This record gives sequence, C-alpha cells and structure tokens, in this order.
Amino acid sequence: MSASQNLEAAAEDIASDVRGVLASKDLDSVPHIKALRQRVDTKLAIARELASEKSKLAAKKAREAATSANAYAHDEPWQIAGAALAVGVLVGLLLGRR
Repeated sequence: MSASQNLEAAAEDIASDVRGVLASKDLDSVPHIKALRQRVDTKLAIARELASEKSKLAAKKAREAATSANAYAHDEPWQIAGAALAVGVLVGLLLGRR
C-alpha cells in the first residue's frame, strides 16, 4: 500500500470516527450539532480532495523522474555501464574483505 493510500485510509478512519461521534442520538438535543456536522463534512471533503490532488501530483512527478532517468540512460549508456561497473567492483572488494 502506498503512502498516499495509507494517508487516505487514515483520513477515512478519522472521518468515520468523527461522524460516529457526531451521529450520536444523545447529541441531537444540542442545537449547534447540525451546523457542526455540516462544517465537519465540508472540511473532510476538502481534505479528501486535497489529499487526492497531492497524490496525483506526486505520481506525476515520479513519472517525470522515471522518464528523465530513462532518457539519460538511453543517451549516456556508457556512463551508466561505468557507474554499474564501479559499484560492482566496490561491492566485490567489500565482500572480499570478509
């Protein structure tokens, strides 16, 4: 499960808990509860929408980064191969010392 999905699930849990508390029949006698319920629902809808937008933006940035890395790897294959060789040699040396 991704971080954005975890965040959305946590927000839904909180929203469910708040709705459960506000839906209590004992609170129906309090005159301000209806207005409070409406405000909470409105703010939760806004928060849900913002979380969705942030999730979409993060996914877009990740796709752009992957595309950029892919383009670099295709434009400079020998640099990528050299870096991979250097990392392999370093790991080999470290493992050989044991």
